[in-house]
Amino acid sequence: MTEASPLKPSTDRSKRRLAAEQTLTQWSKQHHVASVILRVGGIYGPGKLPLQRLKQGMTILRRDDAPFSNRIHADDLAMICQAAAQAPNQHCIYNICDNQPSSMSDYFIRVADHAGLPPPIEVDWQQAEAEFSAVMLSYLHESRRLDNSKMLNELQVKLAYPDLESGLNACFKSSPPA
Repeated sequence: MTEASPLKPSTDRSKRRLAAEQTLTQWSKQHHVASVILRVGGIYGPGKLPLQRLKQGMTILRRDDAPFSNRIHADDLAMICQAAAQAPNQHCIYNICDNQPSSMSDYFIRVADHAGLPPPIEVDWQQAEAEFSAVMLSYLHESRRLDNSKMLNELQVKLAYPDLESGLNACFKSSPPA
């Protein structure tokens, strides 16, 4: 999904997000103020990993059922925010994620592996619909595979952590699991 792809929000959360984008864009154009919208995937980094939930035996959607998800390491996000603030283009939208989309289930499994924890229990959609929070279900239903090429090309950023493996290696090197 690129920044130009048609948006089809289906949950209240995604409808509010789109309304906020449209409001900001309209206001900034009316007042001749530059705006940059960053569509940020999940954020992870040292101190921002689901270790407690994994230790408590969380369940995840079965890998075969899990939709694409995107994420970005917090350090890369900070660098991208700086680049976007200096971008010459006004009224731009950028997808912000690393170069390796996978699924949220893959993310939790790999975090558990790096932390030396047992992998989370996998459930099918039917069980997930009965057990997961409304927020988690909303996120899963709205997950898409994002294309970050516009961010890379226009902002000319080089990600320190272009994939989950390099990001998790850095997280656990700088902050071993508690």
